[in-house]
Amino acid sequence: MADNRQFYKNLIRIALPIALQSLMLALVAACDALMLGRVAQVQMTAVSLATQIQFVQNMFLSSATAAGAILGAQYWGKGDKRALENIFNIMLIFCGVVSVIFFLACELSPRALMLIFAKDQDLINIGIDYLQIAGWSYLITGVSQCYLTIMKVTERVKAGAAISSAAVVINIVLNAVFIFGLLGVPAMEARGAACATTISRIAELALCFAFSMRKEYIRPALSRLFRIPGGLLADFVRQLLPLMGGGLCWGVGFTSYTAIMGHMGVDAAAANSVAAVVRDLVCCMCNGIGSAAGIIVGNELGAGRLELGKKYGIKLTKISFVIGFISTAIVLAVTPVVVNGVILTDRARDYLIWMMVIMSFYMIGRCVNTVTINGVLDGGGDTVFDLYSLIVCMWMIAIPLALCGAFVWHWSPLAVYACTCLDEVGKIPWVMLRVRKYKWVRDLTRP
Repeated sequence: MADNRQFYKNLIRIALPIALQSLMLALVAACDALMLGRVAQVQMTAVSLATQIQFVQNMFLSSATAAGAILGAQYWGKGDKRALENIFNIMLIFCGVVSVIFFLACELSPRALMLIFAKDQDLINIGIDYLQIAGWSYLITGVSQCYLTIMKVTERVKAGAAISSAAVVINIVLNAVFIFGLLGVPAMEARGAACATTISRIAELALCFAFSMRKEYIRPALSRLFRIPGGLLADFVRQLLPLMGGGLCWGVGFTSYTAIMGHMGVDAAAANSVAAVVRDLVCCMCNGIGSAAGIIVGNELGAGRLELGKKYGIKLTKISFVIGFISTAIVLAVTPVVVNGVILTDRARDYLIWMMVIMSFYMIGRCVNTVTINGVLDGGGDTVFDLYSLIVCMWMIAIPLALCGAFVWHWSPLAVYACTCLDEVGKIPWVMLRVRKYKWVRDLTRP
């Protein structure tokens, strides 16, 4: 039987550190925007556009770590530590290859990457300087994400949150030093933000290594790094492929939104950049609940308690609506503070006010879908649905509307921005139907 008290205790114990970890990571982008916004609008906008490269990289990394988390949560519920070590090995191989590819792209072809997102030459030049330095951090990120994922699914969420928080504090402090030229350091503006990011990622990886040396922590089995059991590898790939397809659909789609807004003028791009930072900060709560949902449901299903896992999944879906309405209220409440917190032109400020209002409604769909799709459904291995829903709602409806509105019908930036928010809200009825089919109530572990 479902123990409500124990359920909420586990939910808070897992969700709060993950939400804090997500918040701390989002604070880096917020501080970049705030600090660079105090320097010049063009600096803030260029860095926001350049970081879309890392956003796309994270789609590949997140697919691998999500697949590892799905299987890892179930094997942890079952108590199979050797399988967890093998899952760690698989994630390291995949994430390492992806990190090298994106590092080389940033170092060898930064101009080509920036041309995807902007046509203004000043934005492109600033973005190139940023990418050539920040590219080194992209080389490191994949490895640290594997460590943090294993800590999360093995109930070491506090350690993972502490590591991420420490890295973020280092990043924010160095941001101030390098961007504004404090403590005798020359002011580096966008290049300073890139230096701060790279140094903080190095510190994060070092902390991951240090924490994982403790006896009770799961570590990669390097002695059998390339000797992965075939059945487990097949299970990983079975989860990875739809996750990667969905991640790429979502990531490239979101990057397309940014590129579309970037081509509608500097004012529209600047307002969108600030709105994106607020969105990422407010989404931290639903990110924490979503990750906790996947772990809680996965633990019960992997332990063979299918009916209990099903009840927990339904309960978490209901909670997602509450989180959505709370997030809507938060966005509306912070709008005056945000609008007056950065230096923008009058037109960009007007755009930002209405983008925040539009985004407040978007947050309901975002929270429901994050908890339900990325938490409950993924916890039981139902990873294909996300890909289907993204193809229909994002690629067949939202993106074509935004493209036509921007370049064919010449709508205002606000109307185009509203089109980019349609996909999350439109998925809600479809998501609820999928949950009630209970295809996600499955034990994925092997004997």
